[in-house]
Amino acid sequence: AGNKKVQMALAAGLLSLKRKTLGDAKRNPATAKPVVAKPAAAKPVAAAPGIRLWSSKPHKEFDLAMFNEGNYFSAVEFKQRSENITSVLYPNDNTYVGKELRLKQQYFFVAATLCDIIRRYKKTHDSFDSFSDKVAIQLNDTHPTIGIIELLRKFIDEEGLTWEQAYPIVQNTFAYTNHTVLPEALETWPVSLMENLLPRHMQIIYELNYKFLTTIVEKQWPGDFGKMSKLSIIEEGHEKKIRMANLAIVVCHVVNGVAAMHTEILKERTFVDFYTLWPKKFQNKTNGVTPRRWVLQTNPALSDVITKWLKTDTWSTNLNLLEGLAKYADDLKLHADIQQAKIANKRKFIAYVRDVCNVDVPEDALFDVHIKRIHEYKRQLLNILYVIHRYLAIKAMTPKEREQVVPRVVIFAGKAAPGYAMAKRHIKLINSVAEVVNNDYDMDQYLRVVYIPNYNVSAAQVIIPAADINQQISTAGTEASGTSNMKFAIGGSLVIGTMDGANVEIAQCIGEENMFIFGYRVEEIDKAEADWKKGVIPVDARLKEVFSAIETGKFGAVESLVPIIHALFNHDKYLVIADFPKYVEAQKEVDRVWKDQKEWTRRSIISTSKTGMFSSDRTIQQYADEIWNIKPVRLPNADVRLY
Repeated sequence: AGNKKVQMALAAGLLSLKRKTLGDAKRNPATAKPVVAKPAAAKPVAAAPGIRLWSSKPHKEFDLAMFNEGNYFSAVEFKQRSENITSVLYPNDNTYVGKELRLKQQYFFVAATLCDIIRRYKKTHDSFDSFSDKVAIQLNDTHPTIGIIELLRKFIDEEGLTWEQAYPIVQNTFAYTNHTVLPEALETWPVSLMENLLPRHMQIIYELNYKFLTTIVEKQWPGDFGKMSKLSIIEEGHEKKIRMANLAIVVCHVVNGVAAMHTEILKERTFVDFYTLWPKKFQNKTNGVTPRRWVLQTNPALSDVITKWLKTDTWSTNLNLLEGLAKYADDLKLHADIQQAKIANKRKFIAYVRDVCNVDVPEDALFDVHIKRIHEYKRQLLNILYVIHRYLAIKAMTPKEREQVVPRVVIFAGKAAPGYAMAKRHIKLINSVAEVVNNDYDMDQYLRVVYIPNYNVSAAQVIIPAADINQQISTAGTEASGTSNMKFAIGGSLVIGTMDGANVEIAQCIGEENMFIFGYRVEEIDKAEADWKKGVIPVDARLKEVFSAIETGKFGAVESLVPIIHALFNHDKYLVIADFPKYVEAQKEVDRVWKDQKEWTRRSIISTSKTGMFSSDRTIQQYADEIWNIKPVRLPNADVRLY
């Protein structure tokens, strides 16, 4: 193990994965809190990775002198302020105080992790010549990017290295995974805030930017100040800002996207000039999900069916074995097993919803699931507008016409950023519609709307196995990848979605004919946006009826909900209005196929059997082979402390 890179900094806040044991945690309870979990398969393993969880503590718990002077609150104020850093991750940053706390959080996590990495390294090394051979740090988006500057600072200020010695080590240590194609979502920090909070880091950023612009950009594009402005780590303007994505790209030896389409958009649009400068630096690493968590543990009923038909349980560590189910796609005995597993999962979900939401839902309905972070580009709004249309259409039907209606349970879950006002309006609209629909006697057999509160992994493990269809309906070209689409597809839930993110690769694997694809393609988006601004795209009559119902108070809270409509007409940035008619037609196709349960189940089996590539085992192997340059290490004895 001493000959391999074993440090992989992953997750928000730069958490450091290391091979640790529970015994080590017992020896060092103040500094180590590893999570050592058995795989869901409950098979013995020689080693499992641990994870560092950092908590901020004051260097002085209590000021007795101040307390004795009568300043009771001040006596514990420093303790409270210190612990605030790790009390709530990602606080609302709409205020200066919120921004400052977020930057403190980011620095705290990377500084603690880098101290630990260097401590470990120095136990067996006298120089830093081999540091980048032993340590690999993967930046999970830009949140931990300040770690680049912190490591430079530590090498130069604390370890006595020169810039010329430190920079290549840092460059070969760090790699950057980008998770967004939206330019406005790329993280920036005000220079004034950085200067106030981390002045030495700001000095290093200025030095780094100067060297980059004068030695690399100027050489590639002599005298092109426009290029310098676009590529600079410092964004000029009324308020100078630090572009953290630019910083990561400039320094890191590899930059990767997380889906094939996403990576191409990074190369062709978002970071086109950086790609021109360093084409070999950019790679793709399509995301994956772990089958041990998202099939074996989450969906034991389906797992038993898979194992029965494949006659092996090794598929959970070699997901490509699922391909063996494809030859049974038309076997009615397998159909029966799949349907029975789905009923069992739906019953679990029904009990969960009754307990959490106090709503009863029928198990024979089509379960339509949309679980994601609440954001305009993910278009929960498009979904709920369609639900209103469906509700109004059913209300207008005769009893005879209603006999042909496919019963639906529409399930939403997700959280919005604390300062994201429009996303919260969308949540309000969903819940207002749910209240009306679920209390309408006419809808008892036909429609239910559920918003699951406090969405988390535990809730997802109940929701995902019960889903018949899942919504992956972001505007084409806005979703980096998505992973819920993979969890659903492996579990046999059919996708209704756009050709965006990893949906493209899912379609390549299982076939578009086994999905419900709609909407503008990424190459059509620019024209569609231009046509909308020109008024060329009309508002669908069914959508006008939906807007009218909202505006006339059908769902209450007019003052909260009508601004949603005004925002769409002012700037329908994510083409909700333009895509609505195509979405309605796709939903009609969902209803048509649902009525043919043999065809539906066949498609479900194909979905499960063709999604082996979306295992995180494949993803991590690609990172290990192509970025980190590491090989698997099997510990001879889990009780032996190696670090």
